Amino acid sequence: MWSEFYGYRIWGNFATVAYLFGAAHAVWLLVSRTGGGWTRSRWVPIAVVVGIGMVLPLGVLVVRRLTGTDWLITPFSWAAQPEVWVIERSARLLLDTGTPYVDISALTNPQVNDYTPYGPVMTVFGLPRALLGGSPLTDARIMFALATVGTVALSLRLIGWPKVPVRAGHLAIVSPLTALTFAVAGPDLAIIGLMILACALAVRDRYAWSATVLAIVVSMKLTALPAVVAIVFFVAVQAGGRTLARVVAVIVAVTAVLNIPVMIVQPGAFVEHVIMFPAGAGRVSSPAGSPLPGHLIASAGPFGHTLALVLVGLTAVALIWWLIRRPPATGSAALAKAAVVLAAALLVVPASRYGYVVYPLALWGAALSFAVAERAASRPATSCDPLLGAEVGEPR
Repeated sequence: MWSEFYGYRIWGNFATVAYLFGAAHAVWLLVSRTGGGWTRSRWVPIAVVVGIGMVLPLGVLVVRRLTGTDWLITPFSWAAQPEVWVIERSARLLLDTGTPYVDISALTNPQVNDYTPYGPVMTVFGLPRALLGGSPLTDARIMFALATVGTVALSLRLIGWPKVPVRAGHLAIVSPLTALTFAVAGPDLAIIGLMILACALAVRDRYAWSATVLAIVVSMKLTALPAVVAIVFFVAVQAGGRTLARVVAVIVAVTAVLNIPVMIVQPGAFVEHVIMFPAGAGRVSSPAGSPLPGHLIASAGPFGHTLALVLVGLTAVALIWWLIRRPPATGSAALAKAAVVLAAALLVVPASRYGYVVYPLALWGAALSFAVAERAASRPATSCDPLLGAEVGEPR
């Protein structure tokens, strides 16, 4: 409510009302043991948070954005976070120049917002505004929201419309990180939705489609790579070596098709935006500087960044060894392990921020829902996964 960012303040005011209702509803359930009918459902406050704490502030902000405060160095007036307009700019650049990336080497004084730290596929979400002009309906956040809802709904359909546990709703839908991201930005939620869809496709033995979605995810943001690895290990357990080889081949081929055309146009810009800047090694330092271990180490003296990268490498080796020793055998286990490896990666990378915790939280919530579907299909191994606990998946 007191943030320097206008969008955060708008969301905070709406969210305060929504979460206070949730707290009041919880107290009412404790003191009133009988009566109330459907109003006693623990999904009621979740619905209120979705409506008042997510949809309403998004609506206000996409309309407020028409006043034209993008690109100003005035966070107190931003109706959208910079990643929204950066992605929309990337779509315009792609149409005009064949690459979504600004040539940083041609700028005498590059700024943070000159960077687009996303893969070429992310430009898709900015195309409506680039092609149809600026309006509330062409805001990239609307596209992110539609993609998120659509991929999650398709995933639930693929796994048989399980009864989603309330705690899964708390983690994946109405945690403050999810709600805030939904209203002010959104790209991370679209990526999460695609991760879940890729896992659901793998559960249903649609490996080529799963691999295609995983390639799309990697071509949106490299942050997703650890989760992709966890899902690939699940495919190896479920389908065996030959299918794994085909899946890896599809991932590599589709990733190449999606990225090489852009790299050919301006290879230096691609590397600077997609690899160097997120790694904290670009011409401009990444603003992602939450005081997590990787960032603190990278900031500690002239060799700090090198030490941080060594830590990233050692962590990657340890996580891969863990996945080899305890590979996920079910969709719920794959998503749970994806949440763990992403959380570990966020702790050790040189440039990270607390907001990225939305990834492991949402994936863990999805894992709980997948576990319900697995229990309904009489797969006893899912309910006893050591990561999820003996009672995972029980609707509450």
